[in-house]
Amino acid sequence: MADVAPRVLFIYNDPIATEALLGEAFSDCGFDIETFTVVPADRVDQPAMPVRFPDPADYDVIVPLGARWPVYDEALRAAWVDDEMNMVRQAADTGVGVLGVCFGGQLIAQAYGGSVSRSNTPEIGWYDVTSDEPGLIPGGPWFQWHFDRWTVPPGATEIARTAAASQAFVLGRTLALQFHPELDTALLELWLADDRDGEAAGIGRTHDQLRMRTTELVTDARIRIRRLVHGFLAQVAQAPAADVG
Repeated sequence: MADVAPRVLFIYNDPIATEALLGEAFSDCGFDIETFTVVPADRVDQPAMPVRFPDPADYDVIVPLGARWPVYDEALRAAWVDDEMNMVRQAADTGVGVLGVCFGGQLIAQAYGGSVSRSNTPEIGWYDVTSDEPGLIPGGPWFQWHFDRWTVPPGATEIARTAAASQAFVLGRTLALQFHPELDTALLELWLADDRDGEAAGIGRTHDQLRMRTTELVTDARIRIRRLVHGFLAQVAQAPAADVG
């Protein structure tokens, strides 16, 4: 009887925040990939809607991805964010690895008692990330697009940061990332097309500057994301469950 491949569930909180390079990295590690869309494209202007999340116990890893909204928005919390936080906690309780990206990382922080709020220094573009655990989070430039930042929840260990924000923490079998390791050129184009309010220009980045820098760095990022996923699977997803009270 053939071995069953491990399964990873990518959670599309926002329809244009997809797995991109993360999908490639998990596939290289032998995972079958499944996706779940929280807010469909026709509801991005009205994202407060009821959502029934899958059972995380059906997967080996779940990956809540990014979104354009704040995790602390009260209407979204009442509609589905609190339910997604419950799913994250349930995953951890049942031994499922959790890897949160940007909004997904902030959601993890909020789920475990950290705070999330507007940052005085938003980050859009490629920023050098300082890592205490380069075997897990390779240091160097990683792509950012965020206006909020977290405080690390009780019991978690921060392992990476920029001058402006905490960038990664570990809690049991859960790894939260503020940056976007998944970004490739195709995903960037989706985000730039959606940048109708000129968020990038608002902090001094033109679309062409972001394109040029991404072209320069994406090949190296594709290599480092594989190291990140291997490190997550070996060091975090198999770790003892956290005692978070």
